[in-house]
Amino acid sequence: MALLELKNLHVALEDGTEIVKGVDLAVGSNEVHAVMGPNGSGKSTLAYALMGHPAYEITEGQILFDGEDVTGLAADERAQRGLFLAFQYPHAVPGVTVTSFMRSAINAVRKARAGEDDPVPIKDFRKEMLAQMDRLRIPRELAQRYLNDGFSGGEKKRVEILQMAMLKPRIAVLDETDSGLDIDALRTIADGVQELVGPEMGALVITHYQRILNHITPDFVHVFVGGRIVEEGGPELAHKLEAEGYKAYEEAVA
Repeated sequence: MALLELKNLHVALEDGTEIVKGVDLAVGSNEVHAVMGPNGSGKSTLAYALMGHPAYEITEGQILFDGEDVTGLAADERAQRGLFLAFQYPHAVPGVTVTSFMRSAINAVRKARAGEDDPVPIKDFRKEMLAQMDRLRIPRELAQRYLNDGFSGGEKKRVEILQMAMLKPRIAVLDETDSGLDIDALRTIADGVQELVGPEMGALVITHYQRILNHITPDFVHVFVGGRIVEEGGPELAHKLEAEGYKAYEEAVA
């Protein structure tokens, strides 16, 4: 059984405008699914709706996570169950250090899953975080800075993947994580994602370009145009899109 299932999912903005128009998708552990589509096709809306953003209303359909209907759950409840979203444009949180944010997030997840207060020991937390920062080539001095405050685009995206590495979600959704990255940062982040995908985690990689898929090999590729999945295939489909673009699909749904 797939870990994450979308059944006929429809999503609208607060003004009632429908953006996602009936999506069926199933993602399992140890799988990488790429959702590729042109700008404005509704890819980010899909990502936000999966995570429970209150500005996006699910008007029809279901989101199932490990067999549980989570359609009506808040974002923190979805996160506690193991759903994670890496943002295209991570927000700065002045006044909250990366270290404080990470430890609070980990303790919240531990408490939700264990059913009781079980804070991670400071020594263990520090050892793990510094090891992951070194692996992701994140300067250690960022640990004491306010989250994403004054960070470069590459630093923000690396910290997003640091959160994923530390929280160990069961399904990670990456919303155009490749946006604004140079090739070195892209490779580092892609390598981190590729290492984490396995028996304990699956990934949904949402992207406009094929380039991140040069470093993260997808098992399945879904073409997303006009709020719908219009074609599905294997890794070869991503190369076709890179060569031919989305024009034929956009004309077909116009």
